[in-house]
Amino acid sequence: MAEISIPGVSDKYKTNDYIDALMKKERIPLNREQESLDRYKEQQSAWRGINQKMSALRDSTKTLYSFENPFNNKIASSSDERAVTAEAGREAGLESIRIDVLKEATSDRFMSGEIEKSSQVPKGKYTFQVGEKTISFNWKGGKLTDFVTALNKRGTSTIKASLVGVSSNKSSLLIESLKTGNDNNLIFKDDALTYALNTKLIEKNKKEVTQFGLSLKEYTSPVDEKQLVNPKIPDIEQDGMPAITNEAVTLDSENQKFIIPPRSGFTINIPSEFLSTASENFEFSFSQQEVEDITEALNIKRTTRPELPEAGKATFETITVQNEQSETNLPPVPQDPLVPITNHADFYVHNKDGSEVQVETESLKSDETTGEKTVTLSLKNYPDIESIVVRNRNTGTQIQISPVSAYDEKKNLGYTPVKPVSTAGDSIIKYEGITITRPTNKIDDVISHVTLNVHQPTEKTATIDITADKESAKNSLIEFVGRYNQVLAEMTILSENKPEIISELDYLSDSEKEAAESRLGMFQNDFSLSNGKSSLRSIITANYNWSENATITMLNQIGISSRASGNSGGYVASQMRGYLEIDEKKLDSVLEENMDEIKNLFGYDSDGDLIVDSGIGYAIDKQLTSWVQSGGIIATKNNGIDTKIRVSEANIRKLESQLSSKEAQLRNKYSQMEGTLNNLNAQSNTVSNFANNGKQ
Repeated sequence: MAEISIPGVSDKYKTNDYIDALMKKERIPLNREQESLDRYKEQQSAWRGINQKMSALRDSTKTLYSFENPFNNKIASSSDERAVTAEAGREAGLESIRIDVLKEATSDRFMSGEIEKSSQVPKGKYTFQVGEKTISFNWKGGKLTDFVTALNKRGTSTIKASLVGVSSNKSSLLIESLKTGNDNNLIFKDDALTYALNTKLIEKNKKEVTQFGLSLKEYTSPVDEKQLVNPKIPDIEQDGMPAITNEAVTLDSENQKFIIPPRSGFTINIPSEFLSTASENFEFSFSQQEVEDITEALNIKRTTRPELPEAGKATFETITVQNEQSETNLPPVPQDPLVPITNHADFYVHNKDGSEVQVETESLKSDETTGEKTVTLSLKNYPDIESIVVRNRNTGTQIQISPVSAYDEKKNLGYTPVKPVSTAGDSIIKYEGITITRPTNKIDDVISHVTLNVHQPTEKTATIDITADKESAKNSLIEFVGRYNQVLAEMTILSENKPEIISELDYLSDSEKEAAESRLGMFQNDFSLSNGKSSLRSIITANYNWSENATITMLNQIGISSRASGNSGGYVASQMRGYLEIDEKKLDSVLEENMDEIKNLFGYDSDGDLIVDSGIGYAIDKQLTSWVQSGGIIATKNNGIDTKIRVSEANIRKLESQLSSKEAQLRNKYSQMEGTLNNLNAQSNTVSNFANNGKQ
């Protein structure tokens, strides 16, 4: 059977080889264009790489002269970190602080008696209060463990409950406040109070109240308001009104009430023993009754004077002698009469500095039975209180007032913890001989820009040293040098075609060196890189005389230069290229003595407008910004390459289309040729067969 040959499918005549050979020549322009496209993309990648390195150097440089520069950082070290530590802000002064911790701030933590683990918490409304924060929820009844979970879910940052196993089948319930300080007592209300009593978290106690001011001898007249540090005399006061004194104040011994008639008042001093506990309260009640107004009587008294007859005269014949008027010292007639004063039963807190604060009483509710109002003064709200002052300015109202009661509100909740793990209290420290109390262990308002962290009492005075953070500054300078060298190395690699440039960079890995070799001399004809390197080296070696008294004005004075390693005698290629080195000992020494001068070396205000406008950091930042900013040198370079890439990609698409058409034409022609040859071969075979048959 003869061999079957199908044009365009079988390759009997090796036409595919001919076509491939012809197309290889035709693809030369396309290959060149693809090589150009790859080169453009490599160039674009190279620009992006140097952009990243320049941006990193710019960020590092900004750090050295910006508001948050590391030369202003401070660190605080404590001689007794077990008891007290500190955090120093950037504006803190360099100083040593002596602190005595007398007591750390604590919170209420109450432990119950033993409870069966399987016990149930009764249904009810459970309310807990810590300071001004109240946690209240309705409990449907259930397991103790579920109750603890429900309370913790609602308590968040206010209250916490946990179970402490005391035996295999019994636990103790621990409920604790998460807020420290005297004012943050853990208070039980509603069914929480009942449950706390039943589980022996707390137990009932008697209220402790002490009264003072039981005798008229303890009362004095109020101080003249004009003599106060902050005189605020109401407009209702009138010239001619009687001064407010305690002369007419009386005691109703049957009802134990003091009677304060119109235009009367008193001052009652608070005994010193009640002024040492921050939770101390002072309480009294008062009521008002209308009496005969004294204004009319005062007006009559002020205007009454004798009616004098005329002096008269004597006449004898034609002579008349006129008598002189008698000389008297009668009071002048007032221009305006006094008017009644109402609704001015005023109560004041008199402070140790001679100032007074009026106590607001209008909004107080009156007792429905007695009509009395109760005034409560807390020492935590009036820490400088010395005495209580009452001024009945009214002209037709008298006041009945009770003696003053003093009590510690923390001891008068009606209950006390049975097993307190700790009780709420303020932290107490001594600074510069002054005793200071705060509700938390984080104290940031005693020493400017310094936060004290109190942990426990000190055994002896702790010293906290505020010093400059030299390590932070040193690390920032090292980072700056490293990033500067990376930028300079990349600019050198791209602009020079010298293999030794890469071999000098011993910090590069093998893969990084291989990648660098592919970029070597990529932009050796681009003068912007050469100019950029020269500008950076000029900035680094320039002199910055930021002050007439400046002693450090150049980078090499702090141990950073291209010859910091000391190889100044021979030729060192890396030094000649401008890479920076660090003399660590010299840098440490200068950081120890001249932190402020180093800060000014990197950035300072030369014209007094409070804006940094000179220095190494400022100059490098400005130089790099021209490269990396939007519309800068690198962006312009990449935009140009983008245009070339788009043109190249369009050319490639066009050439590929042309090659596709060319290859199709060639295959069509060679297919026709193969068909013709096949036909000729078939005809030749037919003739040969006919001739052979004729011979037979």
